[in-house]
Amino acid sequence: MLLLNSLDLSLPLTDPVLKFLVILLIILFAPILLNRIKIPQLLGLIIAGAIVGPYGLNLMERDSGIILSGTVGLLYIMFLAGLEIDLGDFKKNATKSVGFGLVTFTLPMVLGTLAGYYVLQYSLMTSVLLASMFASHTLIAYPLVSKLGIAKNKAVNITVGGTMITDTLALLVLAVIVGMTQGEVNGAFWLRLSVSILVFGAIVLLVFPLIGRWFFKRFDDNTSQYIFVLAMVFLGAVLAQLAGIEPIIGAFLAGLALNRLIPHTSPLMNRIEFVGNAIFIPFFLIGVGMLIDYRAFVEDTRTLQVGGVMILVACVSKYAAAALTQKAYKLSADERDVIFGLSNAQAAATLAAVLVGYNIIIGTTEAGEPIRLLNENVLNGTILMILATCTIASLFAQRGAGRIAALEEQEPTVDEDILNGERILIPLSNATTTEELVNLGVTIKTPKKVGELYALSVMDNTAEDASRESRAKKILHKATTIAAATDTALHELLRYDLNLVNGISSVVKEHKISDLILGLHVAKGISDSFLGHLTDGILQRCNVTTLIYKPAQPFGTISRHLVLVPDRAEEEVGFDAWLDKLWNMSHNSGATMVIYGGERTLAPIRDRQERDPIECTFVPFNDWNDFLILSRDVRPNDNLVIVMSRRDKPSFQKAMHKVPGYLNKYFQASSFLLIYPMQEGVGEVAEVGMRDATMLEPLLQINRFGRSLSGVLRRPGPELQG
Repeated sequence: MLLLNSLDLSLPLTDPVLKFLVILLIILFAPILLNRIKIPQLLGLIIAGAIVGPYGLNLMERDSGIILSGTVGLLYIMFLAGLEIDLGDFKKNATKSVGFGLVTFTLPMVLGTLAGYYVLQYSLMTSVLLASMFASHTLIAYPLVSKLGIAKNKAVNITVGGTMITDTLALLVLAVIVGMTQGEVNGAFWLRLSVSILVFGAIVLLVFPLIGRWFFKRFDDNTSQYIFVLAMVFLGAVLAQLAGIEPIIGAFLAGLALNRLIPHTSPLMNRIEFVGNAIFIPFFLIGVGMLIDYRAFVEDTRTLQVGGVMILVACVSKYAAAALTQKAYKLSADERDVIFGLSNAQAAATLAAVLVGYNIIIGTTEAGEPIRLLNENVLNGTILMILATCTIASLFAQRGAGRIAALEEQEPTVDEDILNGERILIPLSNATTTEELVNLGVTIKTPKKVGELYALSVMDNTAEDASRESRAKKILHKATTIAAATDTALHELLRYDLNLVNGISSVVKEHKISDLILGLHVAKGISDSFLGHLTDGILQRCNVTTLIYKPAQPFGTISRHLVLVPDRAEEEVGFDAWLDKLWNMSHNSGATMVIYGGERTLAPIRDRQERDPIECTFVPFNDWNDFLILSRDVRPNDNLVIVMSRRDKPSFQKAMHKVPGYLNKYFQASSFLLIYPMQEGVGEVAEVGMRDATMLEPLLQINRFGRSLSGVLRRPGPELQG
């Protein structure tokens, strides 16, 4: 009883522990209960906020804690929109985004001004401010669209880009109206506003990436990286406020600035999405629901009239803008629904405008009461409009996005045989390179498709070394933890065998491995004889797509991949397989591809680019004897990707023997990735040799190679450090 007496159960709740518990229960159960009656999750949280808020059951007030968490949630939505956008498609659709942004701003402004002036009988200034509230919108349905896996769809990219345009213009209208009420709209006002916005944009888009790349190169602690990202979001928001625009624009631009530094398949991206979707975004939605006052709709018919007009104008104008965009850019009806669903919801900028307008007093009545630019009817009508538009937006976005996602599932982008057999093996022996190799494996894995990741550690079966076995198990466990942070399952394989080559080749056969990733020591070079030994060993016995990676910096900080493709590579059986991995790497990392090769070889790669666009450029390159010409093109933060070949195969170049020397001398400070494609006839001689006891020399070569590899058998070596 004493404990119960110490707990304050009076309404509204004031105990912080109890309040937080109630909010967590709402986040947990509201979506589950309302999903059964087909109400989207985000709408369920808004309704739940209205029920527990001060105008419902009065369980809690919309106090500073709710407002703070909700503000973080709102900025999170805009930041995620900028972070998840495909920059290649964004640039490709930039003119379309501008077109949509202008249309979705102009139509609501015109219709809203006319409705406010002629229907609601407000002043011209009030009508213009009211119209700006219709012109802006909040990407409240974006988490729903992202969850369905269509965040990179053209319609989504157009809408997200257009949101930045229309919200900026709408908030500029708000700034101008405020300036007019204060008598400050003159030449100095426009000059100050223009300069501050340009300086703000330059700082966020140019300086933020430099700061981010510097930080991620030097600090790999998970907590530090997440806090850094959160700090950059709020720094962008603060800079936007200093520039005279709303912080949501700063959060969106911060997402664009850090887009290339946070791969979509990285653990950091997974943590950002998880925390936002689990905590901050639900807080924002619940806080919006707490603003809804049902009594105002019953007690004052004028509120219903104003709210009805606002809902009608907002929905009609936004739907018209979406329909015009669909017709102009030849989009589908489902994509039109997604555009309308994303652009119809009114929340963030609308709330900012109505609260600013409500606090501006333009006169007093004869009774001495203040005359506000936006009165109580508009304030309450805005809350009604927020509820209605969020409901409609959620339903349309869910319907359109669900259909698009279903169609994408029915249309595979790559060969089903490849997908069904996608099994990636990563031999590991060095803890320092484990994270980068696992990240590479996750990055080249086909997204949203069934595929498996394996980590392998090979132990000498002729020696007993408990400490080495313990280290191997720790490395495998570390690999599993890294993969799990990206929601990717990884199978641990600890194998006892004669040597590394036997262990790897046996696992490749037993588990039907399709791709093999080998790691090179970060600080040491690659010997001239390494590729010869590699060919005699693993490459002769494992005819799979083999990637040999030396990471000089974190994968997420790489800005470009320079890909060197030999002539006639398209004639070989493994061409499509390694090209798929290259495309996955581009989609999942966002880095630009610069592909060098002969025109005949580049032709099928250009065709792939047309079917499945990525951000890449093509450079004619025919003579591998001029390999060093690449050194002039390599910049800091570039990764050199070299497609190799085995001797006597169509794409083999004699100059490939010189590649190790070139890499050691001219590209020591750069990351590089060597790709050996699957090729016809490889592995057959090795298989015969394994069955024929008289073929001793191939076995001796394999054993010599096994002893030369690092981290295996009896001593660590200088090169292979997977």
